[in-house]
Amino acid sequence: MERRPRARLEVSDQAWEVLAQAGGNVAALHRHLKAAGGEVPSLASLHRVVRRDLRSGRVLPDRAVVRRERDEQQTRQALADLALAGPSEAGAAKVAARRLPRLAPEATSGLPVGESGALAGVALPAGAQLVRTSSVRAVAEAVGQAMATQGAVCVFGDPGRGKTAAVRMALGEVSPGWKVTGVPVPVRPSVTGMRRAVFDALALPGRFPHTSALADAAVAEALGEARVLVVDEVQRLPVPCLEYLQSLWDHPGTRITLVLCGAGSERALARLPQLASRVGAWQEVPRLAGAEVAAVVSGFHPLWRTVPASDLAWIDRSCAHGTFRAWAALTAHLQNALLTTADASIDRVLLRRLFKRVAPPL
Repeated sequence: MERRPRARLEVSDQAWEVLAQAGGNVAALHRHLKAAGGEVPSLASLHRVVRRDLRSGRVLPDRAVVRRERDEQQTRQALADLALAGPSEAGAAKVAARRLPRLAPEATSGLPVGESGALAGVALPAGAQLVRTSSVRAVAEAVGQAMATQGAVCVFGDPGRGKTAAVRMALGEVSPGWKVTGVPVPVRPSVTGMRRAVFDALALPGRFPHTSALADAAVAEALGEARVLVVDEVQRLPVPCLEYLQSLWDHPGTRITLVLCGAGSERALARLPQLASRVGAWQEVPRLAGAEVAAVVSGFHPLWRTVPASDLAWIDRSCAHGTFRAWAALTAHLQNALLTTADASIDRVLLRRLFKRVAPPL
């Protein structure tokens, strides 16, 4: 007679996170499960299952890293929820600062578009819209060439210049049949964390495998179809994580285009010449040129359409310095000032006062 199969006790991902927060203390996890209610295995069985998973390759994250990731996630969620409401019927004057959701996994034939033509993952003041500048067109051309050859492209430049928006606008026009997947870079990333980030971004079915071999096999199978893999904040990746991305691109069964983006990403890739040599295009996003400030800013938000071109050039020289993020912050402060101050008008006195809120003290 065959042996009757026994039910296999498994530790869920949530319980594993609790165990990581407890510093690997199985007794603390057992107390947490008992407090949550329901059927709880014995402490000895829980010890046995944890040892089994650790031997099979499952990694217990560092307690400090898990706590930091949890705190940062709560902070990001709080900031996303903390949006000022627009003017109400009672006359309350507050301005909405929208943050649209991040790039959704499995976005096919382009990226999701929000209100006012805004792309997901790009924060804009209320009433603002994205503008196709010369830098956006250059990024779109570089990304298109990389997709044609299934190569890699690096988009770099100083913070706040609009790299993420340019990449997302370029990928908003991908050809049918391509899939676009954004891979978020974990806090203090490791190879295991990066492997988990790719697995989750691809929205693969089932639980994350306990061994790296099974996880790599599942990821490689999913990347067997034409896909653009977008990795933002590449400058935060150590060399082992870059080597993992290179292994995905070099795998004979994958058909991916790597879009590596971030302030300082070109310097991060220089630490791994093997991956840097595979980059087919290095596209810098420069500051907004002075000659196109008036046209771009006027198209960015209706508030600036009544401001003379000479004043817009003065604002750019004095405060924004060709940085889109500074223009967006200044627009939000200007909206709030016009709504909360009686008889306020856009003049240099008001703008000088707002400059101090946008530019950090020297």
